[in-house]
Amino acid sequence: MKTPADSRARRRLITLIAGTALLVLVAFGVYGLLAGPAKPSSQTSTPAPSASALPAPGDTWASPQPTVPMVRGSRDPETFAGNVAVALFTWDTSTGLMPLDYTSVLLDVGDPTGQEQAGLAADIATYLPTRDAWAQLRPYATTQTLSITSIRVPDSWAQALQQTHPGQLPEGATAYTIHGTRHRDGTWNGKPASAERDVAFTVFIACPPGKDCYLLRLSGLDNPLK
Repeated sequence: MKTPADSRARRRLITLIAGTALLVLVAFGVYGLLAGPAKPSSQTSTPAPSASALPAPGDTWASPQPTVPMVRGSRDPETFAGNVAVALFTWDTSTGLMPLDYTSVLLDVGDPTGQEQAGLAADIATYLPTRDAWAQLRPYATTQTLSITSIRVPDSWAQALQQTHPGQLPEGATAYTIHGTRHRDGTWNGKPASAERDVAFTVFIACPPGKDCYLLRLSGLDNPLK
């Protein structure tokens, strides 16, 4: 049975691996905005609904609420790491959703014990725009996606494991360093605009035998394990 001391030691160790200078994982967020003066787009008239389309007395119009796609679960570590990476970089400011909505789906596949949730939430926040930045991006209908070019277990992960003691890391813990291209698209002065940037980061996960993998922590953007 794990003691509170064991749990505290585990949290300290994962924080050390995911966030200390020892492994050069300094968290920071750099988000280039699709900038430019806003130009009102031409408005097109919408035809009135036909009588057959009108709601019955007492009914109201109900628009479907936008939702963030769930992170696809997997028992394969590399597949799950890729699914996390795609979810981490995929968002759309035009849907009415906010950064916290995208954060929640990643936390849903986080450490089931809850021990890493606070740290993971802080990690995710460095990848997503702030509320103020989100408000600036929204008029340009900015969206973001990720194209993955490589996923591999970093060489330094073996060294990190050698520094641990039995029971300090959850069963099946591993790390994957991911390289890819971040794509942003939107509108600027009424015309399509896009920007691309190469990114690299490390996803720390655990895949217990016979169970779905779960997310532990994230390295800082562009500060992956090598």
